[in-house]
Amino acid sequence: MDAVRDVEIGMRKNKNWFEEYFDFAYHNTDLRTEILAGITTFMTMAYILFVNPAILSDAIGKDAIPSLVTATALSAGLATILMGLYAKKPFALAPGMGLNAYFTYGVVLGMGYSWQVALAAVFVEGLIFIALTLTKVRSAIIHAIPLSQKYAIGAGIGLFLTIIGMQEAGFVVDSPATLITFGAQNVAKPEFWLALFGLFLAAVLISRGIKGALLISILTTTVIGIALGITPAPDKLFAMPTLSHTFLQMDLKGLLSVGAIGVVFAFFMVDFFDTLGTITGLSAKAGFLTKDGKVPDAEKVLLTDAIGTTVGAVLGTSTVTTYIESAAGIEEGGRTGMTALVTGALFLIVGLFISPIAGVIPAYATAPALIIVGYYMLSAIRGVDFSDPTEAIPAFMVLVTIPFTYSIADGIGMGFISYAIVKTLSGRYKEVHPLLYILAGVFVFYFLYLGGVL
Repeated sequence: MDAVRDVEIGMRKNKNWFEEYFDFAYHNTDLRTEILAGITTFMTMAYILFVNPAILSDAIGKDAIPSLVTATALSAGLATILMGLYAKKPFALAPGMGLNAYFTYGVVLGMGYSWQVALAAVFVEGLIFIALTLTKVRSAIIHAIPLSQKYAIGAGIGLFLTIIGMQEAGFVVDSPATLITFGAQNVAKPEFWLALFGLFLAAVLISRGIKGALLISILTTTVIGIALGITPAPDKLFAMPTLSHTFLQMDLKGLLSVGAIGVVFAFFMVDFFDTLGTITGLSAKAGFLTKDGKVPDAEKVLLTDAIGTTVGAVLGTSTVTTYIESAAGIEEGGRTGMTALVTGALFLIVGLFISPIAGVIPAYATAPALIIVGYYMLSAIRGVDFSDPTEAIPAFMVLVTIPFTYSIADGIGMGFISYAIVKTLSGRYKEVHPLLYILAGVFVFYFLYLGGVL
């Protein structure tokens, strides 16, 4: 509460400007409420400052962690501040979970592309997002993709994160007989039990409604690991920000292949629909939706998201997207861009200087966060109508293909192709948007190319 009071005192001179610009009276809020909401949102999503560098460093290298922390904090801070000032919504942004895992484990380690090419794919995806947001093509794409497929993609990414978290924790390992199996050989290792502790700690904190549960779990598990001598303590707590390893490292020439185009498409599809679903859900919670279910100023929100992704790629991080954790600030009463302004400022003030701490955060501390985020994302599958096999079976194909192939792109492709085939052969081809047939055809070509047939 002291932090809230200090921030409020510092802003008091500009109080009238804030009240008028964000229209506090219309939204029935005040400066103190907005500041508290902004701090709450930051606490619930600050874990990304540790998890995103940990994931991306598996592709780029551990020596890049200081730059990745800076890129994460800068992209989150700048995009969230832009959201507050331009769209005037209490939504916060940061590099997206799932997309960062796809970047590392799908594109770089899975497909064999360099991380510079992966960054270029994110950059181009952001530019496409900007172009579509400024044109009417955006609405055409929105209407072409079935709702069941959108839900399934989100849930499939949740399972993708879960299996990565299970591997990082040592709960599952590879097996020549069954592909994966229980990591019995890891039970004797202290890291296994620390990961289990972190998972249960996060689960209990979330169940008790504690804000910042994932951040608390990560830091607590790390401190215990340091105390037990399992993890080395950082030489210092703070350091000056740097982008020496990641700034302007995009390899645009490396995108000149069919496979790389598929990567761009996968990044775009997930970013576009994840953002659309997130802002719709947050707007409903905040009471912003119109009577016909539309989000006011949706173009501004989507454009902010797209700009954040493009800038993030330049800085050196994966796709930036709107975070559902913004709901925590909305729950605290945040209703205007002032909430986002506070959250963005905290990302810059705190996040830019913590690279020494992030550098010692071990995998067993971040793995539980991946599993819990997977749990959150899996809940999207409830939106699929399982009483209709023509909707549910293609959605199921997406749900299982993404984690089992370690590829979001393959899951999206399998979903589109199966949806088009099942609907058509069931005599319900009129329910398939013409654009979806085109997208399904593109993915058929993509799979044939990957299989060496073309």
